[in-house]
Amino acid sequence: MNEAIQRDIQAINAIEAIPHIMEILASTLRLRFICVARVTEEAWTMCSVLDNAEFGLSPGDELEIETTFCRTVRANRKEIVINHASADNEYRENPIPIMYGFESYFSYPLYDAKGEFFGTLCGLDPEPRELRTEAVHGQVSAFAKLISNQILLNDHIEQTHTQLSDAKNMARLQEQYIAILGHDIRTPLSSIQIGISFLDDVIKDSEIASTVQVPVFKAVSRMKNSVQRMSRLIEDTMDFTHTRVGQGLPVKLAVSNNLSQQINYTVEELAAAYPKSSIRIHVDITRPLICDDKRICQLLSNLLKNALIHGDLSYPVYVKVLTNSNDFILSVQNSGAPISDDSKARLFQPFWRKESNRQNEGLGLGLFIASEIAKAHKGTLGVNSDYNGTEFTLRFPLQTVSSNIFES
Repeated sequence: MNEAIQRDIQAINAIEAIPHIMEILASTLRLRFICVARVTEEAWTMCSVLDNAEFGLSPGDELEIETTFCRTVRANRKEIVINHASADNEYRENPIPIMYGFESYFSYPLYDAKGEFFGTLCGLDPEPRELRTEAVHGQVSAFAKLISNQILLNDHIEQTHTQLSDAKNMARLQEQYIAILGHDIRTPLSSIQIGISFLDDVIKDSEIASTVQVPVFKAVSRMKNSVQRMSRLIEDTMDFTHTRVGQGLPVKLAVSNNLSQQINYTVEELAAAYPKSSIRIHVDITRPLICDDKRICQLLSNLLKNALIHGDLSYPVYVKVLTNSNDFILSVQNSGAPISDDSKARLFQPFWRKESNRQNEGLGLGLFIASEIAKAHKGTLGVNSDYNGTEFTLRFPLQTVSSNIFES
Protein backbone atom coordinates (compact mmCIF):
# COMPACT_ATOMS: atom_id res chain seq x y z
CA MET A 1 0.00 0.00 0.00
CA ASN A 2 1.45 3.37 -1.00
CA GLU A 3 1.64 6.43 1.25
CA ALA A 4 -1.11 8.28 -0.62
CA ILE A 5 -3.61 5.50 0.08
CA GLN A 6 -2.53 5.42 3.74
CA ARG A 7 -3.18 9.16 4.00
CA ASP A 8 -6.62 8.67 2.42
CA ILE A 9 -7.48 5.99 4.99
CA GLN A 10 -6.38 8.28 7.81
CA ALA A 11 -8.44 11.13 6.33
CA ILE A 12 -11.60 9.00 6.22
CA ASN A 13 -11.10 7.75 9.77
CA ALA A 14 -10.66 11.35 10.94
CA ILE A 15 -14.25 12.12 9.89
CA GLU A 16 -16.28 11.64 13.06
CA ALA A 17 -19.61 11.43 11.23
CA ILE A 18 -18.78 8.32 9.18
CA PRO A 19 -19.30 5.70 11.94
CA HIS A 20 -22.66 7.31 12.72
CA ILE A 21 -23.61 7.29 9.03
CA MET A 22 -22.77 3.59 8.74
CA GLU A 23 -24.79 2.78 11.87
CA ILE A 24 -27.80 4.66 10.51
CA LEU A 25 -27.64 2.95 7.12
CA ALA A 26 -27.20 -0.48 8.69
CA SER A 27 -30.21 0.09 10.95
CA THR A 28 -32.63 1.74 8.54
CA LEU A 29 -31.81 -0.48 5.53
CA ARG A 30 -31.25 -3.70 7.53
CA LEU A 31 -27.81 -4.27 6.01
CA ARG A 32 -25.10 -6.08 7.95
CA PHE A 33 -22.15 -4.65 6.05
CA ILE A 34 -21.47 -0.95 5.34
CA CYS A 35 -18.12 0.49 4.30
CA VAL A 36 -16.25 3.39 2.73
CA ALA A 37 -13.61 2.31 0.22
CA ARG A 38 -10.82 4.10 -1.65
CA VAL A 39 -11.09 3.03 -5.28
CA THR A 40 -8.40 3.69 -7.88
CA GLU A 41 -7.95 2.26 -11.34
CA GLU A 42 -5.72 -0.46 -9.92
CA ALA A 43 -6.99 -1.19 -6.40
CA TRP A 44 -9.90 -1.32 -3.95
CA THR A 45 -8.86 -0.45 -0.37
CA MET A 46 -11.02 -0.54 2.76
CA CYS A 47 -11.04 2.77 4.65
CA SER A 48 -13.80 2.37 7.25
CA VAL A 49 -16.20 -0.50 7.89
CA LEU A 50 -19.17 -1.68 9.94
CA ASP A 51 -19.06 -5.47 9.57
CA ASN A 52 -21.93 -7.25 11.31
CA ALA A 53 -21.85 -9.94 8.60
CA GLU A 54 -18.37 -11.05 9.72
CA PHE A 55 -16.77 -10.81 6.29
CA GLY A 56 -13.50 -10.16 8.12
CA LEU A 57 -12.42 -7.00 6.30
CA SER A 58 -10.58 -4.22 8.16
CA PRO A 59 -9.28 -0.75 7.22
CA GLY A 60 -6.26 -1.16 4.96
CA ASP A 61 -7.40 -4.49 3.48
CA GLU A 62 -7.41 -4.65 -0.30
CA LEU A 63 -9.54 -6.47 -2.87
CA GLU A 64 -8.78 -7.13 -6.52
CA ILE A 65 -10.52 -4.29 -8.32
CA GLU A 66 -11.80 -6.74 -10.96
CA THR A 67 -13.79 -8.58 -8.27
CA THR A 68 -15.84 -5.52 -7.27
CA PHE A 69 -18.70 -3.52 -8.74
CA CYS A 70 -16.89 -0.38 -7.57
CA ARG A 71 -14.77 -0.52 -10.71
CA THR A 72 -17.96 0.02 -12.75
CA VAL A 73 -19.12 2.79 -10.40
CA ARG A 74 -15.76 4.49 -10.91
CA ALA A 75 -15.96 4.17 -14.68
CA ASN A 76 -19.56 5.39 -14.99
CA ARG A 77 -19.67 7.80 -12.02
CA LYS A 78 -23.05 6.28 -11.20
CA GLU A 79 -24.36 4.14 -8.36
CA ILE A 80 -25.19 0.43 -8.59
CA VAL A 81 -28.11 -0.92 -6.54
CA ILE A 82 -29.25 -4.56 -6.32
CA ASN A 83 -32.27 -5.85 -4.41
CA HIS A 84 -31.93 -9.61 -4.99
CA ALA A 85 -28.90 -10.66 -7.02
CA SER A 86 -29.82 -14.31 -7.62
CA ALA A 87 -33.27 -13.28 -8.90
CA ASP A 88 -32.03 -10.36 -10.99
CA ASN A 89 -31.67 -11.06 -14.71
CA GLU A 90 -28.72 -8.67 -14.93
CA TYR A 91 -26.76 -10.04 -11.96
CA ARG A 92 -27.94 -13.63 -11.36
CA GLU A 93 -24.97 -15.08 -13.27
CA ASN A 94 -22.47 -12.40 -12.27
CA PRO A 95 -19.59 -13.98 -10.31
CA ILE A 96 -19.19 -11.06 -7.89
CA PRO A 97 -22.32 -11.64 -5.73
CA ILE A 98 -21.56 -15.36 -5.73
CA MET A 99 -17.93 -14.79 -4.71
CA TYR A 100 -18.80 -12.59 -1.72
CA GLY A 101 -22.11 -14.25 -0.86
CA PHE A 102 -24.45 -11.27 -0.97
CA GLU A 103 -27.95 -10.78 -2.38
CA SER A 104 -28.60 -7.08 -1.72
CA TYR A 105 -26.03 -4.41 -2.51
CA PHE A 106 -25.43 -0.73 -3.19
CA SER A 107 -22.37 1.30 -4.16
CA TYR A 108 -22.47 5.12 -4.46
CA PRO A 109 -19.59 7.29 -5.72
CA LEU A 110 -17.61 9.62 -3.44
CA TYR A 111 -15.50 12.57 -4.58
CA ASP A 112 -12.45 14.33 -3.18
CA ALA A 113 -11.61 18.02 -2.70
CA LYS A 114 -10.76 18.42 -6.40
CA GLY A 115 -14.04 16.89 -7.52
CA GLU A 116 -12.27 13.75 -8.67
CA PHE A 117 -13.48 10.23 -7.95
CA PHE A 118 -12.33 9.15 -4.48
CA GLY A 119 -14.11 5.88 -3.82
CA THR A 120 -17.45 4.45 -2.82
CA LEU A 121 -19.97 4.19 -0.02
CA CYS A 122 -21.04 0.53 -0.10
CA GLY A 123 -23.57 -1.65 1.66
CA LEU A 124 -24.56 -5.29 1.29
CA ASP A 125 -26.28 -8.18 3.00
CA PRO A 126 -26.56 -11.95 2.43
CA GLU A 127 -30.34 -11.55 2.36
CA PRO A 128 -32.46 -9.69 -0.24
CA ARG A 129 -33.43 -6.14 0.71
CA GLU A 130 -35.66 -3.53 -0.95
CA LEU A 131 -33.02 -0.94 -1.89
CA ARG A 132 -34.26 0.30 -5.27
CA THR A 133 -36.69 2.88 -3.89
CA GLU A 134 -36.77 6.65 -4.11
CA ALA A 135 -36.56 6.99 -0.33
CA VAL A 136 -33.48 4.76 -0.07
CA HIS A 137 -31.82 6.50 -3.01
CA GLY A 138 -32.44 9.90 -1.41
CA GLN A 139 -31.04 8.77 1.92
CA VAL A 140 -27.91 7.02 0.62
CA SER A 141 -27.09 9.68 -1.99
CA ALA A 142 -27.45 12.38 0.68
CA PHE A 143 -24.99 10.50 2.89
CA ALA A 144 -22.59 10.00 -0.03
CA LYS A 145 -22.69 13.73 -0.74
CA LEU A 146 -22.24 14.49 2.95
CA ILE A 147 -19.11 12.32 3.11
CA SER A 148 -17.74 13.90 -0.09
CA ASN A 149 -18.28 17.36 1.39
CA GLN A 150 -16.62 16.27 4.63
CA ILE A 151 -13.60 15.06 2.62
CA LEU A 152 -13.48 18.51 1.02
CA LEU A 153 -13.85 20.22 4.39
CA ASN A 154 -11.10 18.18 6.02
CA ASP A 155 -8.82 18.67 3.04
CA HIS A 156 -9.11 22.46 3.36
CA ILE A 157 -8.43 22.29 7.09
CA GLU A 158 -5.46 19.94 6.64
CA GLN A 159 -3.94 22.17 3.98
CA THR A 160 -4.39 25.20 6.20
CA HIS A 161 -2.84 23.51 9.24
CA THR A 162 0.13 22.48 7.10
CA GLN A 163 0.62 26.07 6.01
CA LEU A 164 0.29 27.34 9.57
CA SER A 165 3.22 25.16 10.67
CA ASP A 166 5.57 27.75 9.18
CA ALA A 167 6.01 30.10 12.14
CA LYS A 168 7.65 32.84 10.06
CA ASN A 169 4.46 33.26 8.06
CA MET A 170 2.05 32.68 10.96
CA ALA A 171 0.22 36.02 10.80
CA ARG A 172 -0.28 35.93 7.03
CA LEU A 173 -1.29 32.27 7.03
CA GLN A 174 -3.77 32.76 9.88
CA GLU A 175 -5.59 35.25 7.67
CA GLN A 176 -5.58 32.73 4.81
CA TYR A 177 -6.97 30.16 7.22
CA ILE A 178 -9.77 32.54 8.13
CA ALA A 179 -10.57 33.21 4.48
CA ILE A 180 -10.82 29.47 3.82
CA LEU A 181 -13.08 28.89 6.81
CA GLY A 182 -15.24 31.89 6.04
CA HIS A 183 -15.76 31.32 2.34
CA ASP A 184 -14.56 28.00 0.90
CA ILE A 185 -15.86 25.88 3.77
CA ARG A 186 -19.26 27.53 4.05
CA THR A 187 -20.44 25.90 0.83
CA PRO A 188 -19.72 22.27 1.80
CA LEU A 189 -20.89 22.97 5.36
CA SER A 190 -24.22 24.17 3.99
CA SER A 191 -24.49 20.96 1.99
CA ILE A 192 -23.77 18.93 5.10
CA GLN A 193 -26.48 20.83 6.99
CA ILE A 194 -28.95 20.14 4.18
CA GLY A 195 -28.02 16.45 4.19
CA ILE A 196 -28.48 16.13 7.94
CA SER A 197 -31.81 17.99 7.78
CA PHE A 198 -32.94 15.60 5.04
CA LEU A 199 -31.92 12.62 7.14
CA ASP A 200 -33.68 14.08 10.18
CA ASP A 201 -36.88 14.39 8.16
CA VAL A 202 -36.49 10.84 6.80
CA ILE A 203 -36.09 9.12 10.18
CA LYS A 204 -38.93 11.17 11.71
CA ASP A 205 -41.32 10.11 8.94
CA SER A 206 -44.29 8.36 10.51
CA GLU A 207 -43.74 5.22 8.41
CA ILE A 208 -40.03 5.00 9.21
CA ALA A 209 -39.79 6.33 12.78
CA SER A 210 -41.14 3.13 14.35
CA THR A 211 -38.34 1.07 12.76
CA VAL A 212 -35.50 3.43 13.69
CA GLN A 213 -33.50 2.48 16.77
CA VAL A 214 -32.66 4.97 19.55
CA PRO A 215 -28.90 5.02 18.70
CA VAL A 216 -29.80 6.28 15.23
CA PHE A 217 -31.61 9.32 16.64
CA LYS A 218 -28.65 9.95 18.95
CA ALA A 219 -26.21 9.69 16.04
CA VAL A 220 -28.17 12.27 14.04
CA SER A 221 -28.28 14.55 17.07
CA ARG A 222 -24.49 14.30 17.48
CA MET A 223 -24.00 15.11 13.79
CA LYS A 224 -26.26 18.17 14.09
CA ASN A 225 -24.28 19.35 17.13
CA SER A 226 -21.00 18.89 15.25
CA VAL A 227 -22.24 21.03 12.35
CA GLN A 228 -23.44 23.72 14.76
CA ARG A 229 -20.00 23.71 16.40
CA MET A 230 -18.30 24.15 13.00
CA SER A 231 -20.70 26.98 12.16
CA ARG A 232 -19.77 28.79 15.37
CA LEU A 233 -16.06 28.41 14.57
CA ILE A 234 -16.64 29.93 11.13
CA GLU A 235 -18.61 32.86 12.56
CA ASP A 236 -15.85 33.51 15.11
CA THR A 237 -13.16 33.55 12.45
CA MET A 238 -15.18 35.85 10.21
CA ASP A 239 -15.63 38.25 13.12
CA PHE A 240 -11.87 38.15 13.62
CA THR A 241 -11.34 38.95 9.94
CA HIS A 242 -13.43 42.13 10.25
CA THR A 243 -11.25 43.35 13.12
CA ARG A 244 -7.99 42.56 11.32
CA VAL A 245 -8.85 44.52 8.20
CA GLY A 246 -9.66 47.58 10.29
CA GLN A 247 -13.42 47.49 9.83
CA GLY A 248 -14.18 46.77 13.46
CA LEU A 249 -16.76 44.26 14.55
CA PRO A 250 -20.06 44.88 12.71
CA VAL A 251 -22.98 45.58 15.05
CA LYS A 252 -26.62 46.47 14.43
CA LEU A 253 -27.59 48.92 17.15
CA ALA A 254 -31.31 49.14 17.78
CA VAL A 255 -33.77 49.65 20.59
CA SER A 256 -33.83 46.43 22.60
CA ASN A 257 -37.26 45.05 23.43
CA ASN A 258 -36.57 41.50 24.58
CA LEU A 259 -32.93 41.31 25.65
CA SER A 260 -33.88 39.75 29.01
CA GLN A 261 -35.61 36.87 27.24
CA GLN A 262 -32.71 36.33 24.84
CA ILE A 263 -30.24 36.32 27.73
CA ASN A 264 -32.26 33.64 29.48
CA TYR A 265 -32.35 31.55 26.28
CA THR A 266 -28.57 31.85 25.95
CA VAL A 267 -28.04 30.65 29.52
CA GLU A 268 -30.50 27.78 29.05
CA GLU A 269 -28.66 26.57 25.93
CA LEU A 270 -25.31 26.48 27.73
CA ALA A 271 -26.85 24.87 30.81
CA ALA A 272 -28.06 22.06 28.56
CA ALA A 273 -24.63 21.76 26.92
CA TYR A 274 -22.85 21.59 30.32
CA PRO A 275 -25.24 19.53 32.48
CA LYS A 276 -22.67 18.92 35.23
CA SER A 277 -22.35 22.65 35.91
CA SER A 278 -24.68 24.91 37.89
CA ILE A 279 -25.59 28.39 36.64
CA ARG A 280 -27.33 31.08 38.73
CA ILE A 281 -28.76 34.01 36.77
CA HIS A 282 -30.17 37.37 37.82
CA VAL A 283 -31.52 39.78 35.19
CA ASP A 284 -32.82 43.24 36.12
CA ILE A 285 -33.04 45.44 33.01
CA THR A 286 -35.22 48.33 34.15
CA ARG A 287 -34.37 50.93 31.55
CA PRO A 288 -34.63 51.00 27.75
CA LEU A 289 -31.32 50.68 25.96
CA ILE A 290 -29.83 50.67 22.49
CA CYS A 291 -27.60 47.72 21.67
CA ASP A 292 -27.12 44.76 19.35
CA ASP A 293 -29.06 42.00 21.13
CA LYS A 294 -27.41 39.24 19.13
CA ARG A 295 -23.91 40.51 19.89
CA ILE A 296 -24.66 40.94 23.60
CA CYS A 297 -25.85 37.33 23.75
CA GLN A 298 -22.76 36.25 21.79
CA LEU A 299 -20.57 38.03 24.35
CA LEU A 300 -22.48 36.38 27.20
CA SER A 301 -22.15 32.97 25.55
CA ASN A 302 -18.39 33.40 25.13
CA LEU A 303 -17.89 34.54 28.73
CA LEU A 304 -20.17 31.89 30.18
CA LYS A 305 -18.61 29.08 28.16
CA ASN A 306 -15.18 30.24 29.33
CA ALA A 307 -16.37 30.18 32.95
CA LEU A 308 -17.91 26.72 32.59
CA ILE A 309 -14.75 25.28 31.02
CA HIS A 310 -12.25 26.77 33.46
CA GLY A 311 -14.29 27.09 36.66
CA ASP A 312 -14.54 24.74 39.62
CA LEU A 313 -17.49 22.39 39.01
CA SER A 314 -18.17 22.27 42.76
CA TYR A 315 -19.45 25.85 42.70
CA PRO A 316 -22.07 27.59 40.55
CA VAL A 317 -21.34 30.17 37.89
CA TYR A 318 -23.14 33.48 38.49
CA VAL A 319 -24.55 35.61 35.68
CA LYS A 320 -25.80 39.10 36.51
CA VAL A 321 -27.32 41.53 34.01
CA LEU A 322 -28.67 44.91 35.07
CA THR A 323 -29.06 48.57 34.27
CA ASN A 324 -28.45 51.48 36.61
CA SER A 325 -28.95 55.19 36.05
CA ASN A 326 -26.05 55.41 33.61
CA ASP A 327 -24.82 52.01 32.46
CA PHE A 328 -25.67 48.55 31.23
CA ILE A 329 -23.70 45.96 33.23
CA LEU A 330 -23.23 42.26 32.52
CA SER A 331 -20.98 40.06 34.65
CA VAL A 332 -20.04 36.39 34.73
CA GLN A 333 -18.33 34.99 37.83
CA ASN A 334 -16.90 31.55 38.53
CA SER A 335 -14.85 29.94 41.29
CA GLY A 336 -11.50 28.30 40.80
CA ALA A 337 -7.80 29.05 40.62
CA PRO A 338 -7.02 32.74 39.97
CA ILE A 339 -5.76 33.87 36.59
CA SER A 340 -2.07 34.72 36.63
CA ASP A 341 -0.90 38.22 35.79
CA ASP A 342 0.85 36.87 32.70
CA SER A 343 -2.38 35.27 31.49
CA LYS A 344 -4.39 38.41 32.24
CA ALA A 345 -2.15 40.36 29.90
CA ARG A 346 -3.01 37.98 27.05
CA LEU A 347 -6.62 37.10 27.83
CA PHE A 348 -8.14 39.28 25.13
CA GLN A 349 -5.58 38.50 22.44
CA PRO A 350 -6.74 36.40 19.46
CA PHE A 351 -5.81 32.71 19.25
CA TRP A 352 -4.77 32.57 22.89
CA ARG A 353 -6.16 29.78 25.04
CA LYS A 354 -5.65 28.99 28.70
CA GLU A 355 -4.75 25.43 29.62
CA SER A 356 -7.59 23.48 31.24
CA ASN A 357 -8.08 20.03 32.69
CA ARG A 358 -11.16 19.68 30.52
CA GLN A 359 -11.44 19.63 26.74
CA ASN A 360 -11.06 23.12 25.33
CA GLU A 361 -13.10 23.83 22.22
CA GLY A 362 -12.61 26.59 19.71
CA LEU A 363 -9.79 28.59 18.23
CA GLY A 364 -9.06 30.89 21.17
CA LEU A 365 -11.14 33.77 19.81
CA GLY A 366 -13.98 33.87 22.35
CA LEU A 367 -12.62 36.49 24.76
CA PHE A 368 -11.10 38.53 21.94
CA ILE A 369 -14.46 38.76 20.18
CA ALA A 370 -16.18 39.57 23.48
CA SER A 371 -13.81 42.50 23.99
CA GLU A 372 -14.49 43.72 20.44
CA ILE A 373 -18.24 43.57 21.08
CA ALA A 374 -17.69 45.74 24.15
CA LYS A 375 -15.71 48.27 22.08
CA ALA A 376 -18.44 48.32 19.42
CA HIS A 377 -20.88 49.41 22.15
CA LYS A 378 -18.43 52.09 23.35
CA GLY A 379 -17.93 50.06 26.49
CA THR A 380 -15.30 48.06 28.33
CA LEU A 381 -14.76 44.43 29.22
CA GLY A 382 -12.63 43.91 32.32
CA VAL A 383 -11.57 41.02 34.53
CA ASN A 384 -10.89 40.66 38.25
CA SER A 385 -9.40 37.41 39.49
CA ASP A 386 -8.22 36.24 42.91
CA TYR A 387 -8.71 33.26 45.20
CA ASN A 388 -12.35 34.27 45.71
CA GLY A 389 -13.07 33.73 42.02
CA THR A 390 -12.85 35.26 38.55
CA GLU A 391 -15.32 37.84 37.27
CA PHE A 392 -15.60 39.31 33.77
CA THR A 393 -17.65 42.50 33.57
CA LEU A 394 -19.07 44.26 30.52
CA ARG A 395 -20.07 47.87 31.03
CA PHE A 396 -21.31 50.37 28.47
CA PRO A 397 -23.20 53.68 28.78
CA LEU A 398 -26.93 53.76 28.18
CA GLN A 399 -28.01 55.89 25.26
CA THR A 400 -31.04 58.12 25.66
CA VAL A 401 -34.16 56.33 24.43
CA SER A 402 -37.67 57.71 24.76
CA SER A 403 -40.17 55.38 26.42
CA ASN A 404 -42.60 55.47 23.52
CA ILE A 405 -39.88 54.24 21.13
CA PHE A 406 -38.93 51.47 23.53
CA GLU A 407 -42.51 50.30 23.89
CA SER A 408 -43.10 50.26 20.14
